Amino acid sequence: MHYDLPYSSRRSPVLGRNVVATSQPLAAQAGLQMLQQGGTAADAAIAAAMVLTVVEPTGCGVGSDAFALVWDGQALQGLNASGRAPAAWTPDYFTQKGGIAPLGWDAVTVPGVVSGWIALHGAHGRLPLEVIAAPAIRYARDGFAVSPVIATLWANGARRLKDQPGFAAEFMPGGAAPKAGQVVRRPALAATLEDIVATRGESFYRGALAQKIVDHAQAHGGAMTLADLDAHRADWVEPMSQRFRGAAVQEIPPNGQGLATLIALGLLDGLPFEAQGVDSVETTHLMIEATKLALADADRFIADVDAMEFDPAALLEPAYLAARRALIDPHSAGLPGHGAPRPGGTVYLTVADAEGRMVSFIQSNYMGFGSGVVVDGTGISLQNRGAGFNVTAGHPNCVAPGKRPFHTIIPGFATTADGSAPLMSFGVMGGPMQAQGHLQMAVRVLAYGQNPQAAADAPRWRVVEGRQVAVESTFPPELVAGLRALGHDIIIESPDAVFGFGGAQLIVVGEEGYVAGSDPRKDGQAVAF
Repeated sequence: MHYDLPYSSRRSPVLGRNVVATSQPLAAQAGLQMLQQGGTAADAAIAAAMVLTVVEPTGCGVGSDAFALVWDGQALQGLNASGRAPAAWTPDYFTQKGGIAPLGWDAVTVPGVVSGWIALHGAHGRLPLEVIAAPAIRYARDGFAVSPVIATLWANGARRLKDQPGFAAEFMPGGAAPKAGQVVRRPALAATLEDIVATRGESFYRGALAQKIVDHAQAHGGAMTLADLDAHRADWVEPMSQRFRGAAVQEIPPNGQGLATLIALGLLDGLPFEAQGVDSVETTHLMIEATKLALADADRFIADVDAMEFDPAALLEPAYLAARRALIDPHSAGLPGHGAPRPGGTVYLTVADAEGRMVSFIQSNYMGFGSGVVVDGTGISLQNRGAGFNVTAGHPNCVAPGKRPFHTIIPGFATTADGSAPLMSFGVMGGPMQAQGHLQMAVRVLAYGQNPQAAADAPRWRVVEGRQVAVESTFPPELVAGLRALGHDIIIESPDAVFGFGGAQLIVVGEEGYVAGSDPRKDGQAVAF
């Protein structure tokens, strides 16, 4: 691993035997407190995640969904805590309404994050939930100062969502979005978190909170029922894996888009590029071309795994990857469609403890504040994951009762090639940036040996559509010119572009302990002891 810092942030990597990296300092420190009290990485992840629902509502809430990859000291497990469509959601239901709207109750699937916290704690926790939740409850009840990046996102969300039911009462104290440094108190959310802890989540899916959620849905034209909430379960799943440069990168299987990262890495693993620099035209071009092929397949094929046309592993078969790889021209930007395999607004955090456990955890509202809906008197803001469905007959992601939608949020992980030891826990929050961000982090750390802070600092690119590629304004001019010469339609986005290139958090296994990095594009930090 190289410890040089060639990019502009000048943050240093953080080293320690116990490490937490999140997008908000209060959340990072809450996780560290759990580790200092003898908790596991899972305890710390849950504490940080709970705090984030209070202090970073622009990306997550108690009404979010979640996924996790958990190294328990011996093996890796996946957790899918994403929710399903209400029983009333048929294609006809939305056709009569003119399509699936991104806001309001008709965008809300069953929220899964609470079930994820409970499942993770039950399998890997050590401290009492009351201890784990205490920092979040304290910040909700006593107040917290809004951090600068979140204040900007909060103002943007308020302009768009102020008329959604319950939004202004919860998120516009005094009639406006809070400014950076302003202290905000969320007592209703504090009471909700206490109820969740006291009932181990039962109240949210089968008790008093569930009734409040359903009553609010019925009052505002939603289809959610008590039966929909009661039917929800988080699922432990087997991660999917792809060899890359002597390591194995691991992702949650569909309904998430992590498979797109694995496809792109599988394409790159068959191409020589290390002789060129990590920020060279040649390497960047190959990464972009691999990403375009992977995203085309993701858009066409990825859905709830039970609705896919074939086993998702078919997209990683060597022969299929070889055929797709042959479409990459090292000298020209392509315009690929999907292949034909044979049938067969988010917050991210990562934690590692001194006993060898690591957690890669992500929870999200989807589009910023999500649906904009907040259940009266509870502080429960609801995601808009229903917008991830379509109504295209025959498409695997067509909406249906009890079905999980395509999800953008993905935790990432890397192990040794045989899966016997962890190498890295990582993620890049930010909608369609996520699979592309995972690819960029994996290439930088696993192929080029960059330290996690340098990998997070580096200028990023994002495939948009066709030959369009957005790049950050910090991209070297010679790299922009080189990509344009190969036929890429390069769009330079200003630093004011809100969260277009995501936010990364990474923890890499070091010689003794861990090395962590936290994205300077967010308010967060890595902390350790």
